[in-house]
Amino acid sequence: MGFFVKMDKNIVWHEVNTEKREELMGHKAALLWFTGLSGCGKSTIAAALQERLSAEGKKCYVLDGDNIRHGLNSDLGFSASDRVENIRRIGEVGKLFVDAGIIAITSFISPYTKDRDTVRAKLDGKFVEIFVKCPVEECEARDPKGLYKKARNGEISDFTGVSAPYEEPLNPEVIVDSSKMSVAECVDKIYDSIKEKI
Repeated sequence: MGFFVKMDKNIVWHEVNTEKREELMGHKAALLWFTGLSGCGKSTIAAALQERLSAEGKKCYVLDGDNIRHGLNSDLGFSASDRVENIRRIGEVGKLFVDAGIIAITSFISPYTKDRDTVRAKLDGKFVEIFVKCPVEECEARDPKGLYKKARNGEISDFTGVSAPYEEPLNPEVIVDSSKMSVAECVDKIYDSIKEKI
């Protein structure tokens, strides 16, 4: 299950001074973790938030699920074990961004609570879970990539919300309901919730 390498005794962790990096950047670092069903608006809201933060001079970068699967995680499918590994890897990449003093914004379905909690545990208080809530019926009605239709027709297996589970966050730092709020309203709510952390 996944790709795990036994740690060699000759590999030594070199400490990173994140506080010094934050001073250089002029703001605090954080991993803003967007989670929600396909079609809920994660990527759109994440991109809009990045624009707002960048306009303020904050150094940030969106790690989008589709983009990551074109490169770093191109060897992974959508089985349960591959989903776990997908999130593990992006959690590690997100942590590197935070270590560098950057605000990392991830946009992944990340359907399993355990996987999100594992990433949270590595970030020492710099993990912000943002749940983009939207009923599956609304996500399916939007279906911007035609994925729900393919899943219903049996062309895609293990599709979250149809043939694979999605575990809603129990205590996310922020919840936005994209079925009731505009993108701008979602960004405003997220910004107001996180501004003290960045």
